Amino acid sequence: MNFNIRGENLEVTPALRGYVEKKVSKLERYFDTTPVADVHVNMEVQNSEKILEVTIPMPQLLLRAEETHTDMYAAIDLATDKLERQIRKYKTKVNRKFRQNGKTSEVFKTNIEELNEEIANGGVKEGPLTDEVTEEDDGLEIVRTKRFNLKPMDTEEAILQMDMLGHNFFVFANSVSGDTSVVYKRRDGRYGLIEPEE
Repeated sequence: MNFNIRGENLEVTPALRGYVEKKVSKLERYFDTTPVADVHVNMEVQNSEKILEVTIPMPQLLLRAEETHTDMYAAIDLATDKLERQIRKYKTKVNRKFRQNGKTSEVFKTNIEELNEEIANGGVKEGPLTDEVTEEDDGLEIVRTKRFNLKPMDTEEAILQMDMLGHNFFVFANSVSGDTSVVYKRRDGRYGLIEPEE
């Protein structure tokens, strides 16, 4: 994993950098081989609050966690716990589909019980986001802009990705139509799909 760590109103000390790298690297235990991925970490201080954002774009999934705490080390712990839960949820849901295509063993360890035993016994090894503030001419203020690569996927995978991230909508490149599409969660708990007109 390649780490890209930056601080806003905060100096990223070697101790902070080392702690982030150690905690996030523990996620590697869920994969058969060490994933080749960029880890984008943004540490920010607002008043007395420490805000941590971690984003890990990967071929089959996008991992993202944001935590706010008075202590940056505690925020790092909470964010990595959230990333771990996302991986477990993704493995459980999405890999049903990958198993049918014979891809599961290429990505995740397939025996979760064996992994849990490893964890219990302590035998485990330990396009960046850009934030901008823009004042528009009409008085509407954009406080954050996020850029990311649109991964080609089908609608079902986009819904699972949205649920895993805990969002109400998800923008993706539709692998069936080739268009940019949006899935969203409706108030009735079901899902909607927005596609461009032809």
